[in-house]
Amino acid sequence: MVKKTEIHAQQQSLPGKESLMQPPAEFIRPDYRGSGKLEGKIALITGADSGIGRATAIHFAREGADVAVMYLSEDDDARETQRLVEAEGQRCLTIAGDIRDAAFCRASLEKVIETFGGLNILVNNAGTQQVCYDLTELEDSQWENIFATNMHGMFYLTKAALPHLGEDDAIINTTSINAYVGPEAMIDYSATKGAIVSFTRALSNQVVGRGIRVNAVAPGPVWTPLQPATWGAYDPQMLEDFGAQTPMGRVGQPSELGPCYVFLASLDSSFISGQTLHPNGGTVVNG
Repeated sequence: MVKKTEIHAQQQSLPGKESLMQPPAEFIRPDYRGSGKLEGKIALITGADSGIGRATAIHFAREGADVAVMYLSEDDDARETQRLVEAEGQRCLTIAGDIRDAAFCRASLEKVIETFGGLNILVNNAGTQQVCYDLTELEDSQWENIFATNMHGMFYLTKAALPHLGEDDAIINTTSINAYVGPEAMIDYSATKGAIVSFTRALSNQVVGRGIRVNAVAPGPVWTPLQPATWGAYDPQMLEDFGAQTPMGRVGQPSELGPCYVFLASLDSSFISGQTLHPNGGTVVNG
């Protein structure tokens, strides 16, 4: 059983850094044993410098995949992810830049193909959020930035990746429990996460005939740098006992999310597409 993590008041600035988090997050359970489920596969993961993206990269590597790590600007965190992937005996490529830029997304995909010779798994995980309790005070620029980061970058990368994907390959999109529960403080973020659910379902229907599976993961509260950089920045005290509202009474760890992405990336999910997994601490969302 995973022990409850005591989270205390703290804050960071966006996009947040893994190295500043207290307590540190867990990325892979010590007893997690790889079984070659992704042997020989090549994966591209956005937002993989920290949090859920880093956990996914490490789990993929332990299962035998080479990994390309895309991130915005957190060089130290990205180097640590690279170290952890390479410690699993796999190759790791790091690519820094802004996924709001379509040309950067296309160039990044080309770099992955040139480096590794192909692509089998795309994980659209990068995202951002901010807190705003009054829609009339939500700046147009914030609305546009949230959609550009969370949704447009996903579109650009997926569009570039599709010609390189084929039978038994997978696309996995990170949505959120907030797409289903609609928190009042994050209308813009929740709207993007709802769009990701619909994007996942429609794209699955479009490419399932090619043998490409498209699924999503909708995490509940997970201990990642985005939390102190958003909730903590708004009010550090809001992080006290973060996650305690879940039925399990605790925040999730990235180590508990990585296996979800392994499942959806591997042939364990060979008869699953257009679906969403809900690792959220027991909250029933009926979605």
